Amino acid sequence: METKGRILIIDDDEGIRKGCCRVLQPQEYSVETADSFRVGLQKIQDGQYDLILLDVMMPDGQGVDLLEPILARDPEAVSILITGYATVELAVEAIKRGAYDFIAKPFTAQMLLMTVEQGLQKRRLSMEARRLQDIERQAAELAQAKEQAERLQEFKSTFATLVAHELRAPVGASQSLVRTLLHGLAGDLNEKQTDILKRVELRLDALLALVNDLLTLAASKSLEAEKPLQPVSVRSVLQHVLERFQDTAMEKQVTLQNLIPDQNLTVQATEDGLDTILSNLLGNAIKYTPSGGSVRVEVAVKNNCVSVSVIDTGIGISGNDLAQLGNEFFRAQNAKQQGFPGTGLGLSIVKTFVQRFGGEMEIKSLEGEGTTVMINLPRLEEGV
Repeated sequence: METKGRILIIDDDEGIRKGCCRVLQPQEYSVETADSFRVGLQKIQDGQYDLILLDVMMPDGQGVDLLEPILARDPEAVSILITGYATVELAVEAIKRGAYDFIAKPFTAQMLLMTVEQGLQKRRLSMEARRLQDIERQAAELAQAKEQAERLQEFKSTFATLVAHELRAPVGASQSLVRTLLHGLAGDLNEKQTDILKRVELRLDALLALVNDLLTLAASKSLEAEKPLQPVSVRSVLQHVLERFQDTAMEKQVTLQNLIPDQNLTVQATEDGLDTILSNLLGNAIKYTPSGGSVRVEVAVKNNCVSVSVIDTGIGISGNDLAQLGNEFFRAQNAKQQGFPGTGLGLSIVKTFVQRFGGEMEIKSLEGEGTTVMINLPRLEEGV
């Protein structure tokens, strides 16, 4: 049952104990009593009380000596001394040791209720002040943790950009040397040497793709993130991306289709960021679709959003892997088992840009049947 407060009365006078109970219990206070210093101390150590009424003098001890264990049990507990001979010295000592107030014998029911209510109000205010202090402390700790996380993220982006830039030049130079050898410009090669150099070329291509993805990822979280958003035509950016991937699709014998409406749908983004999103999605779809398959791009307006879907008939993704797509460096098991090259950063980059543009990404897939990746970006009305 809900009570207005839990009160303990410690007094060796049975009349005081019973009288206090008669006054307080009808007012919906939960009241317990103790008839000695020893029993009172035991109750304080075992129980939880909002307010304690203490007799100053008892046969086996003084009420003021209970103030320390009371505050040790609950720093916000309120202690009120019951005395028949209050002195200035006693008052000073009691207040120093943590007492809240005195009530002098004999006292009226009205005086008891007023003193108790004031004491419980003081407790509520103290607890609220402590709660606010805890909130302020937690907020300060969260702000400090956020600042540290932002500094760490900035360091990681700077480090990744620096390393990627430093790696790109020697990787590019190595590619040129390998291709020079493969083209026979440095002498004839036997079959075994050609095979080894082709494998080296593949590894260098994969390394350069990783370097480029690291640079793009770092830019998406630092340099690109600083660019102001502006109205961008989805149709215009998508047409350029489709043109770039037309030859790649033809070489792989993958049919590339698009359903782009004539209307000029606009979103709040950056052209480079939207280009990166669409390039990654289209590049992935073509890469993971076997020859003879198809990739279709659809654009529509749904729930005040511009929805761009890239639908392929590729290898698909298992249900276990689907939930992890978009995590940095994660690649689906079947993609790795079938030897498709990749860094596991493409969808992470897409996810970063889509979130920055206030949109959402959805992925649906069945292993062996294909994948649909849909991005939904808030649409800007014409003239905005």
